[in-house]
Amino acid sequence: MSMIRGLWRENAALVQLLGLCPMLAISNTLVNAVCMGLATTLVLAFSNLAVSLVRNKVPHEIRIPVFVLLIAVLVTIIQLLMNAYAHPVYVVLGIFVPLIVTNCLLLGRAEAFAARHSPGAALLDGIGMGLGLTFVLALVGAARELLGNGTLFANIHLALGAQAKDWVWQVFPSKFALPIAALPAGGFIVLALLIALKNALDAKGQRGATADAEHIAVPSA
Repeated sequence: MSMIRGLWRENAALVQLLGLCPMLAISNTLVNAVCMGLATTLVLAFSNLAVSLVRNKVPHEIRIPVFVLLIAVLVTIIQLLMNAYAHPVYVVLGIFVPLIVTNCLLLGRAEAFAARHSPGAALLDGIGMGLGLTFVLALVGAARELLGNGTLFANIHLALGAQAKDWVWQVFPSKFALPIAALPAGGFIVLALLIALKNALDAKGQRGATADAEHIAVPSA
């Protein structure tokens, strides 16, 4: 199922290495990373749906400009909604909300999947790919915040209101923090470690599957 593939086997960040701009720039905290990932997921899901609905009505020669226009319209809608109903988060994310338009993942899924499948399948693909990106963003954001500031859930009140200010978890004393983790270089390092971990897990699973197949293929004495 495409939705499940987007979470692990075809994860946009760990396998296709798409969406790296927000991952390295805005994932300095867990809250920022999750908010950015969810905004991207909304745009991706509805852009996939829109592309699938119009795929048979758009001439092949102009499909890319039309897809980009649809994505830009949806990003503008999400941007206005965030500005109206989640203004503190919108201010923190800043320019990276409109820059969702330039995320190669959106146009890539529109061209590779949504333009070739039914609206329902395209919507699920967008949700799966978006959640996969959000999952990786959350891991990177949590690791960078934990190592860079010693906290988790910093600025969560921007998303959930003033009552959430006490939810910030001071895991390590600030004097033990590694400032490089909060910088873009820290994002590169954490992402590289996650990719290495995924490759190691996939290789281990492949070896296990191969061993099981060989065991089944050998007849018992």
